[in-house]
Amino acid sequence: MKRVDVVKWVATIVQLVGYGLTGLNIVPWNVFAFIIGIVLWFLVGVMWKDRAIMVVHIGAFVAIVGGYLNS
Repeated sequence: MKRVDVVKWVATIVQLVGYGLTGLNIVPWNVFAFIIGIVLWFLVGVMWKDRAIMVVHIGAFVAIVGGYLNS
């Protein structure tokens, strides 16, 4: 398995944990999980040289951090 595949699957699992924590209303751990997942998915975008993945995860990062700081 390639390194990018490992990062991709770890990022996916972390994001799913974030969704689960959100569903259980476990705050702020859900936000931390989402931030880790977002950063990992951004790294996948870098590894693949896929700007669309990088841009969407920059937007997600700004949104999640902004929401967290405003709560």
